[in-house]
Amino acid sequence: MSASQMSEILWQPDATGVAATNLAAFRLWLGSRGITLADYPALWAWSVEDLGGFWSAMWDFAGVVGGKGARTLENPTAMPGARFFPDASLCYAETLLRHSGPKEAIVFTGEDRRRIAWSRDALRAEVAGVAGALSAMGLGVGDRVAAYLPNIPHGVAALLGTNAAGGTFTSCSPDFGAAGVLDRFGQIEPRVLVAADGYRYGGKVFRNAAKIAEVMAGLPSVETLVIVPFIDDAEALALPKAVSWEAWTAPHRATPLAFTRLPFDHPLYILYSSGTTGKPKCIVHGAGGVLLKHACEHILHTDLKPDDRLFYFTTLGWMMWNWQVSGLMTGATLLLYDGNPFFPSPAALFDLADAEGMTIFGTSAKYIDGVAKSGLKPRQTHSLATVRAMLSTGSPLAPESFDFVYRDIKPDICLASISGGTDIAGCFALGNPEGPVRRGELSTRALGCAVDVADEAGAPVRGEKGELVCRKPFPSMPVMFWADPDGARYRAAYFERFPGMWHHGDWCELIAHDDGTAGLVITGRSDAVLNPGGVRIGTAEIYRQVETLPEIQEALVIGQDWDNDVRVVLFVRMREGVALDQALKDRIRKVIRENASPRHVPAKILAVTDIPRTRSGKITELAVRDVVHGRAVKNAEALANPEALALYKDLAELAG
Repeated sequence: MSASQMSEILWQPDATGVAATNLAAFRLWLGSRGITLADYPALWAWSVEDLGGFWSAMWDFAGVVGGKGARTLENPTAMPGARFFPDASLCYAETLLRHSGPKEAIVFTGEDRRRIAWSRDALRAEVAGVAGALSAMGLGVGDRVAAYLPNIPHGVAALLGTNAAGGTFTSCSPDFGAAGVLDRFGQIEPRVLVAADGYRYGGKVFRNAAKIAEVMAGLPSVETLVIVPFIDDAEALALPKAVSWEAWTAPHRATPLAFTRLPFDHPLYILYSSGTTGKPKCIVHGAGGVLLKHACEHILHTDLKPDDRLFYFTTLGWMMWNWQVSGLMTGATLLLYDGNPFFPSPAALFDLADAEGMTIFGTSAKYIDGVAKSGLKPRQTHSLATVRAMLSTGSPLAPESFDFVYRDIKPDICLASISGGTDIAGCFALGNPEGPVRRGELSTRALGCAVDVADEAGAPVRGEKGELVCRKPFPSMPVMFWADPDGARYRAAYFERFPGMWHHGDWCELIAHDDGTAGLVITGRSDAVLNPGGVRIGTAEIYRQVETLPEIQEALVIGQDWDNDVRVVLFVRMREGVALDQALKDRIRKVIRENASPRHVPAKILAVTDIPRTRSGKITELAVRDVVHGRAVKNAEALANPEALALYKDLAELAG
């Protein structure tokens, strides 16, 4: 694929659209304060040159509630060690809940089309109920509250109520097995567990009482089990220490909502690494850092406004849920969905978009690819009149998926392929609402983040691939890892590879354009990079080619140690009724050779019936690589379908 094809402009706002963006308003606002920035490239450059000035301006422009304090950045060159707003005092929930009234704050739709709507006032009352119940039981600052819930409004109330009371929140989705939940919650010892009695997926109802009982047996720290009756299963409410959500919160809902203001780095919530290489890391994020980073991403990069209706297809086990919750700060309405996005048909989420007037449609690259392969053309079957932006993350969005969105979903839409992760509770690459969307590219580096591409020595590289790094501090760096008192694991995770800068672990290329903007192309995780003959190849470079073939549903590629070198092995899951014969193998190799390079061509191509992935939908090359090499997979419980790993064990074709 040529560079011109990759950089082809697919969409660009007109002058009226640019003038209406929050980005344009922010530059005007800065200009009134003596900071004149002509365009987006100038804004990005200033944001990373004057970190204190930018993040202080972001605080004011976003209307963060709280005391900012005199100092904006302490130890500004230390990574780790820099501290943003060391004198600040704030409460995350206070900024999110500053809006009141009857307007819908949250609308939930279930797989069975059950609808739950909470107004701003109703949400505030539910949060007051949670905060009051926690305070009544003597919850102390930093005590943990855990949620084991589907993506329903009660999860949002649990997070905000915990924060309002001074506690620290954490969550998992209800499809996690008990062992996976205990691997996470067992490390942080919560005092309260909020759990749903069950959930729905793919037209089936799953009762969770037995799993909750097993989790409770492994969490002696839990004093109260709060049951949300989502499927009306009385068995869960009969468990020891159980109380219903209604009985727990109702006595406190009328209590005036009070907010516990704490320092900027006070632990807001604990997120978890995927755990595919061992027990999940417990990543502690601070309230102020999350609030400012999300304010920047929602207001400037997503152009979120009070009348918007923000949707992201996610679960409480993925940081995009936490990201979506922060959208409340703008006054926007959150649209929640729980269940299989392809049930009862691939049109399910597009039906939701039309029914609820969705304006921001957030999903995963895998979902977009799945819709394309289903044959659905939403542009022909749905109005989508209100949808003005589509966000995609989870894995690199293939150029062909860009084509599908503009050809078969909606031609007049701002498509943003975004990337970041649990580690930063946000993104390093995002959309630019006033700039062009280029085929195959993540539009821009995040404002306030000195994102760069580095070679093996940490020096900047241009025109070739390298490691994604951030050369300066940013507010949403983790406060710490749980149970890491000297910070050794934290430093090893992000700063050991390149001392003095953040190493993110993505293999990518920075693409500079004549208009002064710069996009990113991410080609996979750098720890999964293939290395045949000493040439480093990103896995996404192969996926992009293979998944253009209609016979192939999805693929996974690894490097296998072979004959004192590494050979490329490609596993493919075929579409129903299609067999992998020699002719198709030859076509696969031809497409890869012609559109990537001879180095990318796999030595082996094997058909499998399933491909293992994490619960957030990411394929797990490292787990398969371990299985193929006879190594133990340290935490198969982190996978959504761990049984798939058995398909890769003792494959005779890999022995020759």
